Amino acid sequence: MRYCLPKISLCVLVALSSHRVVATEKQTQKDENEVEKLIITSTPLGRSVLESSTPVTILSGEKLDKNHSATLGETLKSVPGVNSTYFGPVSSSPIIRGLDGPRVKVVQNGMDSSDASRVGPDHLTTTETTTATQIEVLRGPATLLFGSGAIGGVVNVVDNRIPKTLQEDLSATASVLYDSVSNERTFATDINGGSGKLAWHLDAYNRKTDDYTVPEFELEDGDVVSQLDNSFIDSQGFTLGAGWITSAMTLGFAFGQLKTDYGIPGHAHHEHEEHEENEIHNEAESQEEAVFAKMQQDRFQSAVDWKNLSSWITELHWHNAYTNYQHSEIEDAEVGTTFTNDSFESRLWGKHAKINGWQGVIGLHYMDSDFSAQGDEAFTPSTNTTSAAVFVLEEKESGDFLYQLGARIEQVAHQPDNAFFNNNAVQANFDNLKYTVGSVSAGFVYQLGKQQSLALNYALSERAPSAAEIFSNGLHISTSTYEVGAGFDVVIDESDANDVEFTLVQSAQKVKIETANNLDFTYRIQTEHIHANVSVFYNQVDDYLFQQNTGLAFHDHDEEPSSENVDHPEHEEDGSPVYVFTQQDAKLYGFEADIDWHLNQNLRVSAFTDFTRAKLINTGNENVNLPRIPPMRVGANFHWEQDDWHAELGATYYAKQDKIADFESQTDGYTLLSASFNYYLSVANTDLTLFARANNLTNTLARVHSSFLKDDAPLPARSFVIGLKASF
Repeated sequence: MRYCLPKISLCVLVALSSHRVVATEKQTQKDENEVEKLIITSTPLGRSVLESSTPVTILSGEKLDKNHSATLGETLKSVPGVNSTYFGPVSSSPIIRGLDGPRVKVVQNGMDSSDASRVGPDHLTTTETTTATQIEVLRGPATLLFGSGAIGGVVNVVDNRIPKTLQEDLSATASVLYDSVSNERTFATDINGGSGKLAWHLDAYNRKTDDYTVPEFELEDGDVVSQLDNSFIDSQGFTLGAGWITSAMTLGFAFGQLKTDYGIPGHAHHEHEEHEENEIHNEAESQEEAVFAKMQQDRFQSAVDWKNLSSWITELHWHNAYTNYQHSEIEDAEVGTTFTNDSFESRLWGKHAKINGWQGVIGLHYMDSDFSAQGDEAFTPSTNTTSAAVFVLEEKESGDFLYQLGARIEQVAHQPDNAFFNNNAVQANFDNLKYTVGSVSAGFVYQLGKQQSLALNYALSERAPSAAEIFSNGLHISTSTYEVGAGFDVVIDESDANDVEFTLVQSAQKVKIETANNLDFTYRIQTEHIHANVSVFYNQVDDYLFQQNTGLAFHDHDEEPSSENVDHPEHEEDGSPVYVFTQQDAKLYGFEADIDWHLNQNLRVSAFTDFTRAKLINTGNENVNLPRIPPMRVGANFHWEQDDWHAELGATYYAKQDKIADFESQTDGYTLLSASFNYYLSVANTDLTLFARANNLTNTLARVHSSFLKDDAPLPARSFVIGLKASF
């Protein structure tokens, strides 16, 4: 019975797809996207969602506004095939088809976000969604343009920071929001203007929250919790951009800055005293012992686009980004670890004239990242990583077929600071590790008449292991885990059954390249009243790198490890579980499906479902599961619109996750209910939207299976959101 829901969902979608509606032209509601008009900016050939051989989803307009959250992962978690790592409400990154971390590329206007979010789930992404115009999610390998780190997919956050079109009149949007669950106060503004050939842009935001309320639950030690301690956010940022735009060339430049202080849940240690006179002292002590992070990023971006060239190269584009990032983890009012990342990225590509019907781009891509981790509790060494690549993308239209081909070859090099290992009492000396990786893809889109299409895409993608996956060696205070990279072997001494010890030695084997063979099949239909998509995928990854719980625990107070099996200790003295990056062949397969059906001019129904199964292969046991894989979901929303009113009622069911790895616990299923109301009006040439939302209406205790903190940091309690957005 576990699989009946996804089967039913697919059957319903197929039945609806076969229904031929003969009625008046569909009236688009205000929170809908006109899919055929949404252009994928993250691909240089300017195709729409419907023309892509790989599954793509774009959030924009009212739909993006409705899904805004403080973190990128939570903003995208309603997209089919996308889940969230959810390190409490303060930090979460997107998981695409069960893959996250260094396999999912997060970019801003096509350029890498260059933060530390790929190193650990407690590090937030530095792409702010409140000022975004659209967010593009490319599911499956997208390595050809973005590099070997995109073996799982790409999330591209698009904004107007570098203007691309002329604008004589001033236009602006401003929004304010209040959320009761955390006392959140958010303000954001986006202003665009210009004169002659000059266009300019300004955006800014400010967000402050208190600790989040959660449905009441009991911890293992018996404490009853109704608030997630140490889950505050204090964040602000701005961006300034300008562009010089002519018919032959666009020259643009932008500078942006983000500053965020945020708590790290699960690390506020409280002292419980019975005497009232000690309450003030205890409160101050708790705040001092809490672990929180201070992050700042300065980002420069430039773009030079030459258009209408009278040569074999008809367009030439050169985009660059320089990012200075710093993230400090603070414990007991002292800096424990500081992460910095100074990175430079450059991409040059040209679009060529048609050759025998084929049109495409050829390009060069270079990136240099100087990542540093300093402090007594740094768990990974400072590493300089460089990559250089050449890529080509081609496509050809022939009758009802659109063929798409691509290839990329890339060299990646890691040079760690070996002094880090000597300071950690581990003898290691890594040479400059170099990897040469290649990727190819082939796909087509076949039009079945004017309303339906089939898309098939195959991609062979290689990924070089990241520096953290190779060199990690130390206690990560934010996740309460001891992390060991694949560049080390764990040697266990079991001579004393009561006190099992382990030591770490540099591995004699080089960490291997991951190789993914991914096949996507997508069916799309668009009638006057029904839009639906169904995608099925199969992905076999050879030498898959993942963090495996060893069952060992590390005690840093006496630096003596033991065999105590502790999943996620609440206190450091209980020991921290030892996670080792391990390589093993794996396969991931599943599906995504969504539908939008207009029942009449006022009422429509939208629904989605997704499912990912992930397990290791060639182990002698075909039921060895990968850890922290999100469960199957089914969601539905009812939309009603009349004149200037829009109302919505939604429910999403998360199934029980019992396909778990060793030392991983099951996660119960749950259903989340939500409702929202929008009212639209115009006042003095200004369009206003007043909105109210209610989330988790039934105050359900919901735990995110993919979260390292699922037992201590459930999803927020019932919340009420009110806000106003103005545009002119």
